[in-house]
Amino acid sequence: MHLNKRVLKVDALTLPDHHYLSEQDICFYTSEYTAGEGHVYSDTNQLIYNFKKTVDKRGTSEWKYKEQAILQAANIFRAAIKPGAQITFVPIPPSKVQTDPLYDDRLLRMLQIAFEGRHTDVRELVVQLQSMEAVHLSERRPTPDELIANYRLDESLADPAPQIIFIVDDMLTTGCHFKAVQQLLVERFPQAKIAGLFLARRVAKSVDFDMNLLK
Repeated sequence: MHLNKRVLKVDALTLPDHHYLSEQDICFYTSEYTAGEGHVYSDTNQLIYNFKKTVDKRGTSEWKYKEQAILQAANIFRAAIKPGAQITFVPIPPSKVQTDPLYDDRLLRMLQIAFEGRHTDVRELVVQLQSMEAVHLSERRPTPDELIANYRLDESLADPAPQIIFIVDDMLTTGCHFKAVQQLLVERFPQAKIAGLFLARRVAKSVDFDMNLLK
């Protein structure tokens, strides 16, 4: 699907890590984020940590790290997608609506930078109706149905109908947001081939085995 070898596919072994995904879903990722570890644990943890910095950090010394992370992610995605690929990239809506002061367009900006100079289609086809708390900062995760109720398709961007769609997010966790956006796009574009593309997928923190448990 127009991908270079550096992109990995969620397979039968990794599928159980992502609760809402089914065997029929096609999802790709470029690296793994280890849950429960700090940002210094790995390059990927550091990248995701900086990429998700909230926009209220704008104007502070931290903001440059977000900008660097957006550029780094863009370079990763540019290298992952073969030039000339006829793909429509749809970023998953951020937690805040476009009129919210905390609206974060990091995914859209990253995709625009990644494919600058290429004839690549980037569209915010799915938008959010009301702001929500960011999932990684919340104690409760919404269900796909709850997300769908808060999403709508931007018909002004629906033409021409896309043939291949990649739903893009920074992190694949449960797959909830992917499934919600996927359902809206399938209903509107039933002939399109739809896949997910993620900067990283979440993996569980490794646990040191205690030999004393066998005694």
